[in-house]
Amino acid sequence: MQYKDELLNDLDELMRIRSVSAEDKAAAARALEYVLNRAEQMGFKTVNIDGIAGHVEYGEGDGLAAVLAHVDVVPAGEGWSMEPYCLTERDGRLYGRGLVDDKGPAMAALYCMKALKDSGVVPKRRLRLILGAAEEIGMEDMEIYFGREDMPDMAFTPDSDYGICTNEKGILQLELYSKDNSSTLISRFRSGSAVNAMPSRAEALIDCTEREDNQLRRAADKSPCVCDFIYTMDGLSITLTGKAAHACVPHEGVNSAMQLIRLLSDSFGRMVLGSLCSFLDDAIGLENDGASLDIACSDEQSGALTVNVGVVGIDETGSKALIDIRYPVTASADEIFETISEKASYEGLMTRVINHERPLSVNGDAPVTNFLRAAYKEITGEEPELYSTGGGTYARTLRNNGVAFGPVFKGDPARIHDTDEGMDKNNFFRHAQICLEAMYRMALEE
Repeated sequence: MQYKDELLNDLDELMRIRSVSAEDKAAAARALEYVLNRAEQMGFKTVNIDGIAGHVEYGEGDGLAAVLAHVDVVPAGEGWSMEPYCLTERDGRLYGRGLVDDKGPAMAALYCMKALKDSGVVPKRRLRLILGAAEEIGMEDMEIYFGREDMPDMAFTPDSDYGICTNEKGILQLELYSKDNSSTLISRFRSGSAVNAMPSRAEALIDCTEREDNQLRRAADKSPCVCDFIYTMDGLSITLTGKAAHACVPHEGVNSAMQLIRLLSDSFGRMVLGSLCSFLDDAIGLENDGASLDIACSDEQSGALTVNVGVVGIDETGSKALIDIRYPVTASADEIFETISEKASYEGLMTRVINHERPLSVNGDAPVTNFLRAAYKEITGEEPELYSTGGGTYARTLRNNGVAFGPVFKGDPARIHDTDEGMDKNNFFRHAQICLEAMYRMALEE
């Protein structure tokens, strides 16, 4: 592929914008503006909608094909082996927050459009790169965008794995909360920064005796987390370090928050944990399948339900937990919510929906899947598999006109939403080739 050095230079500049939408929407808007400005410099028409979404357009015609990507990211978190907010190349791999999810694919798609334009390709339908700046916080960006702009006839989002994702589980994100801290043990608990990521670090401040402290330390020896204890003026501070993971694959991580709650429960009993931690330990514990919540379910199209506790916060002002549930395409979000809400109410906890994204299911023989199948085979020589995911992508906003497609190849650990997010450099550019082929086919073929 041409433009490799230019693409990587621009990507580095984009990654240096700390566009964590959950913390700084203005930075996410700057990241969007950066990509649109680069597109204008390349000679493309662009649209910026309120700093939250926009597009780059090439060609004319009644039809519309699109690639959707986002420029916001989740927080870097702790434990990186290099600076997270820039592009780093090491031992044949590229690293940095957003390299895979989704700044790298966004910039690659822009350069694919440039390659088509510079080659004199004349599309038979309009081709757009649609960009959002709030994907990681509920995809309100696409709701706003499609409230003003046309829905594509066909599209894909390079925000998952290869081959072609035809089913995406529903995403139900809830807040469990109480207006006070009912614990007689815990004065402060902090863990996690995003509902859709498994927290790698959890910290609690507790009041305990020296005998109880010794008992706690013995129990900590059995924990899968790294445990640190520090005496402070306000009590004993306990920090557990687990392993981060994306909420859609909680089995790949070690949830520091739930491990810390279990450690305290085993050492002191649930009665002193307070309503929130007691409920979390009893109804979720170390499970990922929702069995103790009575919401476990599965279907043939998309697989089993998963549960992730992403954020826990307790202090003198109250208690809250943010929970991410990925449910099968045939399951009912209303029934899941009602079950959890009823159970939580027994502990005096209130429940509210903070985000709900309905599931996606696309026919494997839809026109867009046929274009993508042909593009993948042209570059790799192999047939792509059709698969399902618990991940949530822009594909679910496309009214079954689009799917997720790439950029992650099997055997290449991308560590999305984790430390040292990265990708093999050759695979990054192989993805760019597939993206170019797919965009060419969508723009030109009937």
